[in-house]
Amino acid sequence: MTDTDIPAYPMERAAQCPFNPPPELQALQAETPITRVRLADGTTPWLVTGYADQKAVLADPRVSSDATRPGYPIGREGDRYETEEAPPAEAEDGPGIGFILMDDPEHARLRRMVTAPFMVKRIEAMRPAVQKIVDDLLDEMLAGPKPVDLVEAFALPVPSLVISELLGVPYGDHEFFQEQSKIIINRFTTDAQRRGAMGALVGYLAKLMGEKTQSPGEDLLSGLLPRIENGEISVIDAAQIGMLLLIAGHETTANMIALGTLALLEHPDQLKLLQETDDPKLIARAVEELLRFLHITHSGRRRVALEDMEIGGTTVRAGEGLIMANDIGNRDPRVFAEPDRLDLTREARNHVAFGFGVHQCLGQSLARMELQVVYGTLYKRIPTLALAGDIADVPFKHDASVYGVYELPVTW
Repeated sequence: MTDTDIPAYPMERAAQCPFNPPPELQALQAETPITRVRLADGTTPWLVTGYADQKAVLADPRVSSDATRPGYPIGREGDRYETEEAPPAEAEDGPGIGFILMDDPEHARLRRMVTAPFMVKRIEAMRPAVQKIVDDLLDEMLAGPKPVDLVEAFALPVPSLVISELLGVPYGDHEFFQEQSKIIINRFTTDAQRRGAMGALVGYLAKLMGEKTQSPGEDLLSGLLPRIENGEISVIDAAQIGMLLLIAGHETTANMIALGTLALLEHPDQLKLLQETDDPKLIARAVEELLRFLHITHSGRRRVALEDMEIGGTTVRAGEGLIMANDIGNRDPRVFAEPDRLDLTREARNHVAFGFGVHQCLGQSLARMELQVVYGTLYKRIPTLALAGDIADVPFKHDASVYGVYELPVTW
């Protein structure tokens, strides 16, 4: 491959196929397991296209998640993401984002501090409360005018209410943290804008932590107070962890609710399966298949090689960047038969939408439970739900690291 042949990354989706990975990315997967791509800063890291190779790299201790290491494929500040689990890494003089762009043992030490609230049993205990949130929001929607923007009325409030309760962040402040989140995850936000938004969120959460010292609760942020008191972490460390979880906890699920609904409206045979079932196993399979099929992150999971290693028959040298394009990994025909077909009866739980290895998404149990409640309720409560307009007029988030729609006008 000559220098001029190296394709740019991230790649553009086809307008007529908004649920599929970019055609160029699909073509690369068919041609080669690993290839060079060009980022906006001119660097040319390796892009890993195959499912098996992606999992192998993500589980390999010879690669690093530390974005400060030379060779880490940043591209530009707007591309500096760990997909659905995190906003971009900080500039050297800006606020950090907790543990996600760290390596073990520090990554494991900090992650363990917030693991307990995301354990499956704890998440399952939240299911009735999430069901009430969903039902109450649908009651309000059905009682109001139509058409309605499903993003504003339902998709964004559901996970925002849930993560606010789990973290102990007042939901009354949701407009503030949602606005900062939009700035942080926009791929074209300037470095200064992003630092400002991250600084505002960290400052807000640090102030909230101070208030919790006087009146602690049963929430996750209050649970970090003893860690601060005994010197394990600082208030700013706790605020940065809170920012990571707050952004990840509402942005990704909100986009899956809205984009998943649009995909189902465009696949009425699959929508009918959810409308006519009370089987929790089928609903759970539907969640996994929609996670696989849509894979809402554009920019890949990024690493840098710590030593020479072979991937897909190619030698990657120490210090070279690696990008695992999990959206195309989830469409690998060697793993998923007819991968471009949405099939809610498929057993797709082995997808890589939540990543793999030690950095696998901490909040995956919460996301799964929320989506099971939503997908198992929305379409039965409103069986005549329909897109109010043409899909060509729906504003997709081509400018964000977390893919979805800005608005979804629906009626019934």
